Formats: sequence, C-alpha cells, structure tokens
Amino acid sequence: MNVILYGGTGMIGRGVLRACLRDDAVKSVLSVGRTPLGVSHPKLREHVRPDPADLTELAGELSRYDACFFCLGVSSVGMKEEAYRAVTHDLTLGVARPLAAANPALTFAYVSGQGTDSTERGRSMWARVKGKTENDLLALPFRAYMFRPGLVQPVSGMPSKTRLYRTLYALTAPLFPVLRRIAPNQVTTTEALGRAMITVATPGAEVATRILHPRHINRLGL
Repeated sequence: MNVILYGGTGMIGRGVLRACLRDDAVKSVLSVGRTPLGVSHPKLREHVRPDPADLTELAGELSRYDACFFCLGVSSVGMKEEAYRAVTHDLTLGVARPLAAANPALTFAYVSGQGTDSTERGRSMWARVKGKTENDLLALPFRAYMFRPGLVQPVSGMPSKTRLYRTLYALTAPLFPVLRRIAPNQVTTTEALGRAMITVATPGAEVATRILHPRHINRLGL
C-alpha cells in the first residue's frame, strides 16, 4: 500500500513511520509536515509545507494513496478552544476532505485520545473538540478509524526529534512493563499502533469497530 503520514516528527508518528518502513506491505510513505524528518529511506518521500493542510501541489496524485495515518496533534494545555479547534479539527478535516474526494476507498487512521467526548457536549474542551473531529471524519465517504491509545510507550529505533519526548521515554521506560501487567487494556506501544494502522488499511481486513481502544490496538498490532 501507499501511505500518507502526518505528524512524523512526534512520538507516535515516529513510531508509525518506523512500522511503515519496516513492513513489506507498505510500498511507499509520503510524509507531509512543516519540518523535515531527518530520516532517509528508499520508501520515504517528504512534502514540507508551512501549511500541511495545503494539498494543492499533490492534487494530481492523491488518488494513488491507499491510506492516511494522521498522527498530528497538540496539547490543549494553555490553549483557547478556538485555537485548539483550528489545529485539531479544522486542519484534520482540511486534509481528510480532499483525500475522501480523491479516493473514497482510502483508509484514514486518526490518532485521537482516551476520554474523547463523542456527544460533543461535555465539560472538557479538548474532549469535545476531539469528539467533533472524530464524528466529522466518520461521516466522510472513506473508511475511517479512530485510535484512542491511552498510555503509549515509545519504542526505540527511530527516536523523536523532540527533546521532551526523548526525556520522557528515558524516565518512563522502566515503568511500562509494570503498567502492562497491571493494566494491559490501558497501555500500548508506538510499534503496536503502527502495525495496527497497517492492519486496518490492509484490503479485506475485518475490524469490528471504528473506535479503537488499547485492547483493540494491541490485538491488531500483534
């Protein structure tokens, strides 16, 4: 399959990129983002743009892609709802709509979050915005899957460019084996996430739900 990847410089996106480059089922990866990945691989091509939602230059080739793995996101801490919505909802749908129009058979895998509010009416701002984003993606004419991963352990092999993520990995790595034993349905890894995305995008894949929690991700990512 041919994959478009968003958020490849982040912790989760980095793990998904690693899984794609290692899996023979993935023929090519187009990474779209504001900054270069700093990674070289025969499968990988980059499209660096100030506005990652601007797909104008790629319009002629969008129909060739089988999947979009959307791992781009920001923390809501300190953000007003309007600004958070612009990054979380508007940018995501700005990418998803032209992809759905170009190829309704495309699989769109979106990294959401545990606690997302599908009713869009709860008290938590970030959860409402994520819920709106999920609902609008699920309404588009392609196969959309919402990944709500909970606690995510980064897997080494392709470290994040972000110093904070590298530091967090070093500090929390010893805790994850314990967490996985006592709360296996709340913990997953970047590697399992990447493999699960490839699984749901594989033709003929049978996935019972469009909203995937850690237990689903771990099962699909084996």
